[in-house]
Amino acid sequence: MHNDVLVLGGGSGGYATALRAAQLGKSVSLIERDKLGGTCLHRGCIPTKALLHAAEIADAAREGSVVGVLSSLHGIDMVGVTAFQNGVVDRLFRGLQGLVRSAGVTLVAGEGRMVGPTSVEVEGTVCTGTDLVLATGSAARSLPGVDLGPRVVTSDQALTLTEVPKRVVVVGGSVIGVEFASVWRSFGAEVTVVEALGSLVPLEDVAVGRALERAFRKRGITCVTGTSLEAIKETSDEVAVRLSNGELISADLVLIAVGRYPVTAGLGLEDQGITTERGWVMTDDRLRTSIPHVYAVGDVVPGLQLAHRGFAHGIFVAEQIAGLDPEPVADSGIPRVTYCNPEVGSVGLTQAQAEEQYAGVEVCEYNLAGNGKSQILGTAGLVKIVREKDGPIVGVHLVGERMGELIGEASLLVNWESFPADAARFIHAHPTQNEALGEAALAMAGKPLHVHT
Repeated sequence: MHNDVLVLGGGSGGYATALRAAQLGKSVSLIERDKLGGTCLHRGCIPTKALLHAAEIADAAREGSVVGVLSSLHGIDMVGVTAFQNGVVDRLFRGLQGLVRSAGVTLVAGEGRMVGPTSVEVEGTVCTGTDLVLATGSAARSLPGVDLGPRVVTSDQALTLTEVPKRVVVVGGSVIGVEFASVWRSFGAEVTVVEALGSLVPLEDVAVGRALERAFRKRGITCVTGTSLEAIKETSDEVAVRLSNGELISADLVLIAVGRYPVTAGLGLEDQGITTERGWVMTDDRLRTSIPHVYAVGDVVPGLQLAHRGFAHGIFVAEQIAGLDPEPVADSGIPRVTYCNPEVGSVGLTQAQAEEQYAGVEVCEYNLAGNGKSQILGTAGLVKIVREKDGPIVGVHLVGERMGELIGEASLLVNWESFPADAARFIHAHPTQNEALGEAALAMAGKPLHVHT
């Protein structure tokens, strides 16, 4: 079987490549060993956000009396929550199958392995392409010496729980860890987050990590930062966790949330001359690997592990193959959202990164205490804008309820290299969370309104 484009992996990056290539008139085969949609649809973005929505409703029911609504939370039916979660996933899965089918993409089910520069063997059948795109994604990472079991799980197993654990230790305070910590706290669990680095969400701006940690502590989530896991001992009744600071914690469940590794082992990449480092496929800025006509997209390429990065990579590579000369995808311009409560959103450079890159940097922080909608929602947090001194905005960092909905405008400000005065010209509706971004821009432009100076 020969096609113009052969795609190995049907997750976000893979199916985006396939769909865009088909739109551009290319014949496409897409190889997938599991389910079309990959981690994002089945074990990542979508099911976790369904859980977070259930958590939001649980919090609203519990806290109704604060706003005069006589509501109460009687408990969490995890079977019902899982049914809701699976229903969302199933509907999107059926829709994606129909989309790929209607685009004329040939879906090849089975495990693929490279047997030639642009050839992949699947269940004894060799598929070839004029161009090959590697899009095999990532999987949940564990820790050396840690055995997974009924009470020690990764995010994959955490999505299938049939009851809410009473006491949880989350090892890892990045995106996956804080999202699950947020869910379980909303569901009534006692939660401890352990992060080896100095703050939660350590890849974010330090102000964001500090603000999130304050909010988590206010919610009753224990945060232990600058401390690593020493040992785990699982019994039939509980899990004993020992930390590097000597602390011992007993829990009913431990979530190992220490990142994800690229799924490239056993695919024959190195045998064909493709350069990898610790499993990552090395590419140039046009996502070309070390051999001609082979590209890589999404989580197998070092950098941000985000579904929308995979989409952007896939579109880029399809257009590159079609000769359209698209603009390369820069990680610094990709918006990022962590959907815990409160939410974290960011795009561009942190203050520390900007200070390394530019001779001078200016920063403005707008506290959500001055935002009317934030007061109504009962959320705390901030909007932080980073600019090159006397230059454009190079980073926007957000913490607070529904802050993820502001990331679109923030992304435009950074990627269009807007100056604060440019952003300050736009009128933001009142009262909205979005208005907080406008207030921060006004302050940075030297004409603050609802800001103490």
